[in-house]
Amino acid sequence: MRARIEAASGRVGRDPRSVRLVAVTKGRSTAEVRALIAAGHRTLGENRVQDWRHVAAELADTTLSWHLVGHLQRNKVRQCRPFELIHSLDSERLALALEAEGAKHDHVFRTLLQVNLSGEETKHGVPAEAAAPLLARLSALEHVTVEGLMTMAPYDDDPNRARERARPVFRDARALAETLGLRELSMGMSGDFEAAVEEGATLVRIGAALFEGTTLSAEERP
Repeated sequence: MRARIEAASGRVGRDPRSVRLVAVTKGRSTAEVRALIAAGHRTLGENRVQDWRHVAAELADTTLSWHLVGHLQRNKVRQCRPFELIHSLDSERLALALEAEGAKHDHVFRTLLQVNLSGEETKHGVPAEAAAPLLARLSALEHVTVEGLMTMAPYDDDPNRARERARPVFRDARALAETLGLRELSMGMSGDFEAAVEEGATLVRIGAALFEGTTLSAEERP
């Protein structure tokens, strides 16, 4: 995966060190995750807080950087302080819940604003036109920072078609991030991460391709 990230970076003249690989561990056994850690990987992503709690407890003997990459419900916010980065801030109500929890513990939640640029109703995230007004309101919060954007491309079971459908979404995300002055850009999964890197991703969320080859697993599908 790292070699493919380096190759994609090289095609567009990027430093591959500017792209971080987040290994998505949803649905994986502790043994599988430990094998990944043994290979030197320390940045892991989980889709659901309840699944992360179980995995994190099993791996408590290892120093890891955890990212939450899936949808976050407000009633799970109180469990989220251990996450280095929350990729899925998708509403003002969620931001306010994080703010209240952060204030209780003098903790600042680092987040990415999830934007829905594909227009699919099945995906979470705010539309592009709502991003700037929302960020302006969130700027007043003391315990939530928004460091970038996260987006998901349309799913397609044809790998070649998936990459081409993803590219304009990734391009729009990069343009929006630049307009908003945000530096982080989380986009790209097992089937389309190389296109994401070419279009400016700083974080790629890869699960199936690390564990099973390059075919998308069911848990990675939107």
